Amino acid sequence: MAGFKTHITVSSVVGVGYGALGLGLDYPLESCMLAGGLCGIAGILPDLDSKSGVPVREIMALAAAIVPMMMIDRFQHMNMGPESIVLAGALIYIVIRFGVGEIFKLYTVHRGMWHSIPAAITCGLLAMFICSCEDYRLRVFKAVAVFIGFMAHLVLDEIWSIELRGGRIHLKSSFGTAIKFWGKSLWGNLSTYAKLIAMIAVTMGDPILMEQFGVQPFNPRVPTNAQEWFEHVWQKHGEPLRQADAGAALPIEPHSHAH
Repeated sequence: MAGFKTHITVSSVVGVGYGALGLGLDYPLESCMLAGGLCGIAGILPDLDSKSGVPVREIMALAAAIVPMMMIDRFQHMNMGPESIVLAGALIYIVIRFGVGEIFKLYTVHRGMWHSIPAAITCGLLAMFICSCEDYRLRVFKAVAVFIGFMAHLVLDEIWSIELRGGRIHLKSSFGTAIKFWGKSLWGNLSTYAKLIAMIAVTMGDPILMEQFGVQPFNPRVPTNAQEWFEHVWQKHGEPLRQADAGAALPIEPHSHAH
């Protein structure tokens, strides 16, 4: 099995090549450098399910520091002030640094469904959500970088599952457990695809991304005070109420009763 250093070295080299490709496409230098770095970091993401403390500790420390900074543009689109942005960034740091890693330790097994193609796609979509900017092409570029880095890890795991014995190729029992669409655990499969579907829904509802395609996402505004609630209810039900009042104003003929 490829070790931590091998994974991050290979994914970083792939990231350098991917960043160079971006330069060839006339993308900004800083975006290409960031995409290359994301590809390198993504190369160790699958080992979040490892029981060893090194991958989890390193990944969580990097993610906790980087993610809040990458979401500043999104916070600004939400009309958040400087102090609110600082508080939100601190909250994200705490959740990632001290929460996400523990969840992976408790609910994942090594070479489970976190080592899979749908998990790689989920991480790519998550990167598209985090890497918020006006140019959707750059967001896709960075998201693909994460996907490629993740897949580089899976490919290495499969390569390390092949060995030569006596001039013959021998497949280890771990072969086929990294690059897969489903595993042996029903719960693991359901959980992985549920996260993938959730990230697809988040991506489709992202207002910053959808505006690039001229699509107005569904984003209902919730009334925040009594007056707005009254205006909302009246606008929705005012006409039926006026019609009902008009009907109530009509004279009612008394019924005759036989004695």
